[in-house]
Order: sequence, then structure tokens, then C-alpha cells
Amino acid sequence: MRTLKTPLTGLAAAALAATAAMADGHATTTLRVQSLFPQESPSGQLAQQFVDNVERMSGGEIDIEIFYSSAVVKSVETFDAAVSGILDCDMTGASYQTSKNPAFQFIGDIMGGYDTPYQQLSWLYYGGGMDAAQELFHAYDMHLVGWWVPGQESLSSSRPLRNVEDFKNWKFRSPPGMETKIFEKLGASPIVMDFTEVFTALETGIIDGADAAGIATNVSLGLFDIVEHATFPGFHSMPSDHLACNKAVWDGLPDDHRAIIEIAMESLALRTALTFEKVNAEAAAELAAKGISIYNWTAEDRAEFRAVAQETWHEFATTPEAKALVESHLGYLRQLGLTSE
Repeated sequence: MRTLKTPLTGLAAAALAATAAMADGHATTTLRVQSLFPQESPSGQLAQQFVDNVERMSGGEIDIEIFYSSAVVKSVETFDAAVSGILDCDMTGASYQTSKNPAFQFIGDIMGGYDTPYQQLSWLYYGGGMDAAQELFHAYDMHLVGWWVPGQESLSSSRPLRNVEDFKNWKFRSPPGMETKIFEKLGASPIVMDFTEVFTALETGIIDGADAAGIATNVSLGLFDIVEHATFPGFHSMPSDHLACNKAVWDGLPDDHRAIIEIAMESLALRTALTFEKVNAEAAAELAAKGISIYNWTAEDRAEFRAVAQETWHEFATTPEAKALVESHLGYLRQLGLTSE
């Protein structure tokens, strides 16, 4: 049963529509989920694995209908579409919701924080992150199911990006939120636009470069058919894409269905980190062999970026929820020996 819900149906109706009963008494769940990634991209393929795992582990009782490349609404509107019942779940990133509360930035993309996806996932599951994040999501009638963290992103550019100095007057696609403040301090000119608009903006020269995704995903998007420079390994951004569901829908699912989806998300998180560690290294090597310039920043330049980023955390944390998340991250980063602040 697939029912296209509208904002007028209400949360209770959305929950009922997501779960029904089969003739034998077993519950069935149908969820409409939107991802910002193209289906053919590495992240799109991993999302499809997640869907396949859920359906297989549930013996077909859970049917996930996933819409790729923000096919239903724009990426930034996915969260609200799930809240209103147009969709059931949001598979984008929390950074898109910073206009609601800057605290979402510190769930979506900490920037200048953890070195690896494993450290960042560790904060969520063992550093008190899930409780802190869940409180924020519940305030907006959403439930955070889990994270998947591909690892450090790369910058793609039509100009060299050898060091901080090269950011001067560099026009680039930026996601909304704190990143714009950090890069403005470093002399760049961030332009906020939807993920799906990056290719055309580069092709037409509206921007010089993009913070789009990891280097392998950037290859799949065709960015290096247009530009000839990239940073790798990345240092500036390690966003966490999430699965978050309408809370009424989530609360209405049977316990075993919730457990299956949670376990499948943990599997997706591990497979994502492992996959991108491999495919990003392969993509960088292949690009270098084709003559694309790859810039591995020095420890000094990375430290300069981190100092500006962490200074900006406090400036951006203007609500009690955001301040609490910053302190949570800093406390865990100290435990890991990644900051002395």
C-alpha cells in the first residue's frame, strides 16, 4: 500500500498510513524516503543497499520507496516534507535546517572537528551524541534514526587550491550554515545553492568551484569534466547524512520494524565509511593519472583552517541547544586528543 500523503492529513493519519496489517496479522510498513544523491553515485548505491537490507531482514514486511536526486522536493525542503507527511523520512543532512536552529549545524557538519568518520560516529553512539541530537529532532516532530558519514570531503575547483591563500576571492558552491562564515573569514565567496545545481553552475562559470561531496562522488557527478583541481585528502568538512523520520510515523512502527531499520542504518554507516575510504583513494589516483591537480594541504595550513573553524563554532552557537552540542563535541574531542580547547 502506497499512499501519497499531504500536509492536511496530520501526523496521526501519517502514522496510520505508514503501517497496515496483513491478513495473517503481521504488520506491514511502507515508508517514502527522499535522498539528495543520484542513484548511480556511490552514496546512492549504498542507500539502495540499505533499502534492500531492510526489506530482506523484514521478510518483505517493510517496503521503502526511496526517491533519489531530491525528486519530490528540493534537498533543503526534505525535512519539512517529512514533518508535514508528504514524505515519511528525510535522508539528507541536518545542515539544511540551520535556519530553524543553528544546533542542526553541529549534527550535520561539525567542520574542523573529527579526523575520521569512525571518530564522529563514536561521538554519536558513545559520546552522548544521540541523546543530545534526539532532543533537538524531537522538538521538530522528527526522530533521528542514525548517521552515515562518508569521510572528509574534497573541494573541486577551476583554480588551484594549494593553501589558505588560494581561497581569496574564490567563488564556490557552499551548503547553507556555518561553512559560509568560516570561508568568508578566509577570503572566499561562498554561494549557497542546491546540491543538484552544482554541475550547471560550474559549467556556466557562476562559480569557480564547489564543496559538493567526497572526491569519488564528485567524479560520478562529472565535475572533473569541467574543472581540473581538487583537494585530497579532505580537511574542511565531514558531513553526516542522516535518516530521520516523522516522529508520529516512527512511534507508530512495530518494535521489530524499528529495530531492523536501526540495525540497517548501523550497517550503512560502517559500509559507507569503508567504501569511501577505498573509492576516494582510487578516484584521487585515477584523477592524478589523468592530469587533474590534487592538493594535499600541509599540517600548518590544515591547522589554520581548524583554528578559524573552531573559533566560528562559538559564534554560530547562538541557542542553548547549539551551545550544548558544541560543548558535547569539545568534551569528546578532548578525550580523543583532537583539541586542547
